Amino acid sequence: MSTTEPDALLGPADIRELAAALGVRPTKQRGQNFVIDANTVRRIVRTAEVRPDDVVVEVGPGLGSLTLALLEAADRVVAVEIDDTLAAALPATITARAPERATRFSLVHSDAMDVQELPGPPPTALVANLPYNVAVPVLLHMLDRFPTIERTLVMVQAEVADRLAARPGNKVYGVPSVKANWYAEVKRAGAIGRNVFWPAPNVDSGLVSLVRRDPPRTTASKREVFAVVDAAFAQRRKTLRAALAGWAGSPAAAEAALLAAGVSPQARGESLTVEEFARIAEARA
Repeated sequence: MSTTEPDALLGPADIRELAAALGVRPTKQRGQNFVIDANTVRRIVRTAEVRPDDVVVEVGPGLGSLTLALLEAADRVVAVEIDDTLAAALPATITARAPERATRFSLVHSDAMDVQELPGPPPTALVANLPYNVAVPVLLHMLDRFPTIERTLVMVQAEVADRLAARPGNKVYGVPSVKANWYAEVKRAGAIGRNVFWPAPNVDSGLVSLVRRDPPRTTASKREVFAVVDAAFAQRRKTLRAALAGWAGSPAAAEAALLAAGVSPQARGESLTVEEFARIAEARA
């Protein structure tokens, strides 16, 4: 369902004009790379399978490229922006470009890591272009804090996308992979070139899809399970008997917990599923 005009989306000239008017220079500190290609934001919305009844939360809307495309497809969009200048300017951009959808847009001026609640109905989807340095913690925080988010599509650095979507046994499988799997089925959902951004980054980007699922059945808490995950990968080259010694209290206690969970003490963290980590936590609880 599209109710905005075809030219409502921002193109390269629009982005640069807006940035110049605001005195905005994209900063490396906040990982700011603005999407300047309308076809790319349409593709992201399409890949995210945004529906007419969705309440979408967007983290880091920047100048509003993706925001406008999301407003075309969703019922409501809530944007979370940390930058003072960008947060102040975005409502005016929405009003100018998509006036008939402006009442369906809300802005939260905050660091996403500090967000504990959002205005309006509970969010059903998360769609965002996340900067490399905060992508994983922001993603995990939003999934944890807002359990009504059923579907997520994030654009992140390709390397981060690979880590999030990695399966056990993959050399880049690690803490982000396991923790994301606690909340959702995770998969790569496409690649994004460098030339759709301003400024063009020196790395490629990737799309990651996360579809909410129930966490593993366990009597251990999420905090307890994540403590095992953190310990296992803090020394990922060591066997779990050695890597979990500090967590369990001793190598022998770690071995006992592993055997009780049906996991070989000689295995390494990179070979375990989130369900196996949950069993280890439960055995020690």
